[in-house]
Amino acid sequence: MLITINVILKPMKIAIVGTGYVGLVTGACFAEMGLNVVCVDIDKSKIEKLKNGVMPIFEPGIQELVNKNADEGRLSFTTNLIDILDDVSVIFSAVGTPPDEDGSADLKYVLDVARNVGKHMNNYKLLVTKSTVPVGTAPKVKKVIQAELDKRGVDIPFDVASNPEFLKEGAAIKDFMSPDRVVVGVDSERARLLMERLYKPFLLNGFPIIFMDIASAEMSKYAANAMLATRISFMNEIAALCEATGANVDSVRKGIGSDKRIGSSFLYAGAGYGGSCFPKDVKALITTAKEFGFQMKIVEAVELVNEHQKGIIFRKLNDAFKNKIKGKTIAIWGLTFKPDTDDMREAPSMVVINDLLNAGVKVRIFDPVAMEETAQKLGNKVTFCKNPYDAVDGADAVALVTEWKPFRLINWSHIKQLMKGNVVVDGRNIYDPAELKAEGLNYYSIGKKH
Repeated sequence: MLITINVILKPMKIAIVGTGYVGLVTGACFAEMGLNVVCVDIDKSKIEKLKNGVMPIFEPGIQELVNKNADEGRLSFTTNLIDILDDVSVIFSAVGTPPDEDGSADLKYVLDVARNVGKHMNNYKLLVTKSTVPVGTAPKVKKVIQAELDKRGVDIPFDVASNPEFLKEGAAIKDFMSPDRVVVGVDSERARLLMERLYKPFLLNGFPIIFMDIASAEMSKYAANAMLATRISFMNEIAALCEATGANVDSVRKGIGSDKRIGSSFLYAGAGYGGSCFPKDVKALITTAKEFGFQMKIVEAVELVNEHQKGIIFRKLNDAFKNKIKGKTIAIWGLTFKPDTDDMREAPSMVVINDLLNAGVKVRIFDPVAMEETAQKLGNKVTFCKNPYDAVDGADAVALVTEWKPFRLINWSHIKQLMKGNVVVDGRNIYDPAELKAEGLNYYSIGKKH
């Protein structure tokens, strides 16, 4: 059956504009399903590296998937959308939507793609927005395309659609190939049929494809991320109350997570959320609401709680030294906003490190993949270390910020010998307090009384 699917779909050629996290994963996975995919990016250096098998992102499995499909001729890379525009029927726009100063999503790059399509299209096109964009973006995209067609004095049919991504960094390929759901917003039968054709392998495998109007599809992405962010901030507030009352947040999580109406996902207390999605999308949702004269009170509180939570590790370190932290040496384990990614955007680690530096602390850091990017941000303000043990050498305290696998099975006896002090702050609640206390270490976690 899979061979038949590939035969049906192979003549169809699509373009993915933007080779960042979303665009590259989308392109590689569609190619794996048998489509002929061209990934487009204006960054010449990035395209040259991709042609040579060098990935611009860290994502488990992406190197192998890109190289395989490139070698087999289904995946290619270019800097020029115009050159391949006549050959493709569907264009996915996966360009960045960075936040403006007011928190709204900057649609400059999204509209630039639409403008280029309108200027140079000579036959029917379906432009699919894969980027996370506010409700009401589709009419703006349509208007830009139509304006360019009008300037040319041509009448060429086109459609726009919304196909938001719901990929988790670190598990993006699995999420794309085995999705919880695929959300598609369309406003024409022709667009719906094209999207059904693209996603036919998923329909045959039983994964739900949910068609809806475009505005609802655009809203679905923001609503999903705001809900997940809400669960994180809620649990961090519960953790603070647990510490005050003597309750254990891990036990509370199990107690409420076993309720099928609630579930256990995104109920882990920690140092706050970060990354490219949650912070940006929460801000954009708040801003969108304001544009319509509405206040998102819950979502605003979620953002406020998260910003406060990013300071929790510094506060615990400062408390451990009775407000005499100046001059101490602190080791930081983990810099990325979550494991299995090199994404440093809005990472809690940067808040922790900057708070420590401002307090006159010497900082030693280690992360399995993000040292190079951190060096660009911090320069010689911190000491870059070779591994977790090198980081704690001579340190008064160590703080776990990101729960990478190399930090999970630590030789605490060796850590105690290397450290000058004995303070351990577990910002992700992954360690056994009894094990650390047995080694003579003072253990601090999130949401547990010490």
